[in-house]
Amino acid sequence: MTDAALVKRRSHGKWKDLLVRWSFMLPTIVLLAAVLAYPLFYTLQISFSYFDMSIFGAGEWVGWENYETVINDYRFWESLRVTLIYLAIALPLQVALGFGIAFLINAEWGGRGLLRALFIIPMVVAPVVAGGIWRMILDPLWGSMNFLLGLVGIGPFDWFGDPRLAMATIIIIDTWRWTPFIVLIATAALLALPRDVFEAAKIDGANWWATLWSVALPLLVPIIAATFVIRWLGAVKLFDIVLASTFGGPGKATSVINLFIYEEAFRSFHFAESAAMVMIVLVLTMILTGLFLRGSRKLEELF
Repeated sequence: MTDAALVKRRSHGKWKDLLVRWSFMLPTIVLLAAVLAYPLFYTLQISFSYFDMSIFGAGEWVGWENYETVINDYRFWESLRVTLIYLAIALPLQVALGFGIAFLINAEWGGRGLLRALFIIPMVVAPVVAGGIWRMILDPLWGSMNFLLGLVGIGPFDWFGDPRLAMATIIIIDTWRWTPFIVLIATAALLALPRDVFEAAKIDGANWWATLWSVALPLLVPIIAATFVIRWLGAVKLFDIVLASTFGGPGKATSVINLFIYEEAFRSFHFAESAAMVMIVLVLTMILTGLFLRGSRKLEELF
């Protein structure tokens, strides 16, 4: 066989192999295009158009008019501010609690297996159900939380009616629900760490705090950064818990951006403006996610 024929045969085999690989991926690509790409481009089209209620779709092309309306709407920026307050407090709190609890339950003591199993419970509770349960627990008149606090002379508090406490309440509910998720990730990360490092620290006389601060944390920094990014992608979609517990109140104290978009679209029927809001939030989320991913890679290189 000549060299030219051999090269041709290898090239043919390469293209055949590539075709086989793409044939396995084709069903997934079609599914993603139907589930993700089509709604995204449909929303993009509506955001640049007048929404025709008679056909329930995009009508006359209006360009950037819907975006100008959104940018000049102070309620949109107020909802973004509320969302950023939630993210700035809830995400670090959940990551810190998740890894701290994981370190504690990873230590050798009786009953830790049962405790790990109990931590899964909040994750399997539906968000709407979780919001309803916490609404009963934090009820200002009949809730068990105010009753327990009253036994030690604290309260009562109007958890959902006080604007200063409403956001804290949302953060408490969301932290209760999602911290176990971070605990599972952190537990798996801790179990994957080299045992000889911890044994050496124990031989050197390091207590649990010194082991956590000087041994575990430096090894876990890349995992912590990656977990933060994963949780960020979920937290930025906060909607259901707020809908079930406060519905954005009192006033607009807990009106996160997704709830505001929902109200504008399905209560005020401002579908075109809501589509523009969705695209703006999507772009902002992509930019911030890119920055977080870049920071995560930098931490991986450092540690």
